[in-house]
Amino acid sequence: MDDFHLRVMVADDHPVTLLGIAHSLQGAGGIEVTGTASNSTELIDALGKQPCDVLVLDYVMPDGKYGDGQALISMILRRFPEVHVVTITMVDDPAVLRAIQTLGVTCILSKSDAMAHIVTAVHAAYTGGQYVSPTVASLLEDQEDPGATRKLSVREAEIVRLFRAGYKVGEIAAQLHRSKQTISAQKAAAMKKLGVTRDADLIRYSGNDKQPEPEGGQEGA
Repeated sequence: MDDFHLRVMVADDHPVTLLGIAHSLQGAGGIEVTGTASNSTELIDALGKQPCDVLVLDYVMPDGKYGDGQALISMILRRFPEVHVVTITMVDDPAVLRAIQTLGVTCILSKSDAMAHIVTAVHAAYTGGQYVSPTVASLLEDQEDPGATRKLSVREAEIVRLFRAGYKVGEIAAQLHRSKQTISAQKAAAMKKLGVTRDADLIRYSGNDKQPEPEGGQEGA
């Protein structure tokens, strides 16, 4: 039993953070850092070659051909179902944090919190438990009604629907007889309500939301 080591892989696009996490885990005892990656390309390649029990994954890693955020998490959980994921992030939007949980990630840490939380989260993830660091817990508790900030206006919902259907901002503006600036502003407002910051996440995440009710009356045909 004393020879057992939890195999952990770490992925973060910031070298100092990556080394800090790896060093913290390696010094914890009973944990072996089997690999590191700085983008999604390196990560998927490493996971295919080197088995691990737990992956500590930075939510935002813009480089790499597999993307990041919710799309990358979904891909990892689908392709490597035996790997338990701990997500670390600077994101402070409760809607995004809840979306991560909805994907099946039960251990989420804020980079604002102490490094010591990582070891606890790794063990919790491996045993199928749940762990969120203090900052994440506070953000989730503050949003007592998770649906309140996600209520889209009818116009915002229509813009999101068209965007998800493949229309560009200019095409949506022409179709709705609005300026590109107006459409861009309404799209940005919708993204803020949905808790997403990138177009790729808007396409994935908004598809799970209910259509909003029309404001102040009956829905037009």
